[in-house]
Amino acid sequence: MQRYWLSHYEKGVATELTIPSGTLPDDLAHAVSQWPDRPALTLLGKTLTYRHLDAAVRQFANALYALGVRKDSKVAIWLPNLPQSVISFYATLRLGAQVVNTNPLYVERELEFQFNDARVSHVITVDFLYAGRLRAMRHKTGVQKVVVTSIPDYLPFPLNLIAPFKLKRAGQYVPVAPEPDVHSFKTLMSTPYPAAPQVETSADDIAVLQYTGGTTGVSKAAMLSHRNLLANAAQCSAWFAVLKPGHETLLACLPYFHVFGMTVSMIWPVHTGAHAVVVPNPRDIAAIIKGICKYRATVLPAVPAHFMAIADHPTIAKYNLRSLRACFCGSAPLSVDVLQRFEKMTGAIITEGFGMTETGPVTHINPLYGVRKAGTVGLPVPSTDVRIVDLETGTRELPLGQAGELCVRGPQVMRGYWQRPDETALALHDGFMHTGDIATMDAEGYTTIVGRKKDMVLASGYNVYPDEIDQVLTAHPAVLEAATIGVPDPKRGETLKSFVVLKAGHQATPDELRRYCKEQLAAYKVPRQIELLEALPKSPILKVLRRELRDRETASRNSDVAQSAV
Repeated sequence: MQRYWLSHYEKGVATELTIPSGTLPDDLAHAVSQWPDRPALTLLGKTLTYRHLDAAVRQFANALYALGVRKDSKVAIWLPNLPQSVISFYATLRLGAQVVNTNPLYVERELEFQFNDARVSHVITVDFLYAGRLRAMRHKTGVQKVVVTSIPDYLPFPLNLIAPFKLKRAGQYVPVAPEPDVHSFKTLMSTPYPAAPQVETSADDIAVLQYTGGTTGVSKAAMLSHRNLLANAAQCSAWFAVLKPGHETLLACLPYFHVFGMTVSMIWPVHTGAHAVVVPNPRDIAAIIKGICKYRATVLPAVPAHFMAIADHPTIAKYNLRSLRACFCGSAPLSVDVLQRFEKMTGAIITEGFGMTETGPVTHINPLYGVRKAGTVGLPVPSTDVRIVDLETGTRELPLGQAGELCVRGPQVMRGYWQRPDETALALHDGFMHTGDIATMDAEGYTTIVGRKKDMVLASGYNVYPDEIDQVLTAHPAVLEAATIGVPDPKRGETLKSFVVLKAGHQATPDELRRYCKEQLAAYKVPRQIELLEALPKSPILKVLRRELRDRETASRNSDVAQSAV
């Protein structure tokens, strides 16, 4: 295998890494030894130093042990971004147990499936989620004990006294009365417990069961080891070699329960001794802007919707964001217009990358100060091999420039899917993760994602990749966002339908947009239908959910068929 990309690494970026051999709690211990009095976490003015964070982790680990958490117990962390989230994460791992990250937006059906599938015995959550969802359905699961925290638990005085009144009106503060096997986080943190015994945990032990989004069927859990996650943190550190350990401030707005946020906004800051400024709500753009400005954040990992919303915020001219130096964008392509406007406004550099749940997640990043190629996800990160294989057999490596399935091998690749050996065998071959993404690689090793195998549309015998149509549409001056899907067509088999959101104050008709596409695309790629929407459905990290658009179209067609039969 020829690694075309290595000669295009920035100066100072290592091509191969020595992967840390310890565990994630070992990594925290190293940060405490190096930077004990440096700020680790800040939420709304309340700061924990690395020394304070370590003490909190040890205390909570002792409490969890008293509640029955043992090696290989499954502990669900069902929280928004809070200091309690980080404390719970490292305390669970300190006991040799495994974290099951759980989305705060999950409804009862999703919780029941995930808790039972992972065999969760303990849940750490926030009061309004417990009262609103878990209390009524806990009997459907194997959950034995619940720890309930409140957002004000780590707020500074006097905000901790004022906040409950405001949060209660918003439904985000619901005091939980004592119940059997339901424990107060605050009480546990103030109660003396015997020290939990030392647990032997290796780098190859599972640290996290990270559930996929379930876009191709039933959600499944990637088994990510301590080595996987530490390797990915080390790869990010090596890539951003210009950032100084113990000196950076990172704005943590990506949700910790998502693999991108967990690694890049929680594990990576600890690995490098960074100060993480915590934003609980990833959609609170005003809080993100104020956090960058107040704490002079230097690093911003985010998704395209964040950069777009910051650049377009009505009061952005009031803020100085020029402390930012490095911004890492993932989850979806970022428009060139937004990138240029954001960089001009802040003086920072946005580097786009790629990853997935099963790879912990980062596999590719564009160079920070080297050649950035718009439309690509950059180069494979250190100690990572990449190949593009044919879609038919998945075994034949394709020539440069030809589209095929992206396969990745490296220390960040998962051990497999939890309790799904058949799914694991389909995904992992010879150490390579078959990503399901269709990509091309150029002669310098830059990779371009052209679509997902499941999203590919076969229109009149031609393979069409919706991402390409979306990129063309978002280049139109009136278009804010676009998402294209395949819909059944009696003549073509499938045809294309695009959903478009226009920029505020701009106008464009579907016919005008189709004419624009005809100028930019081959005829078979032009969407036959374009529908204007107020907003696109998105995930908690603001990634467009094409599956919801497909489900909507299916429901609409079924309704039409039913009505015509009446």
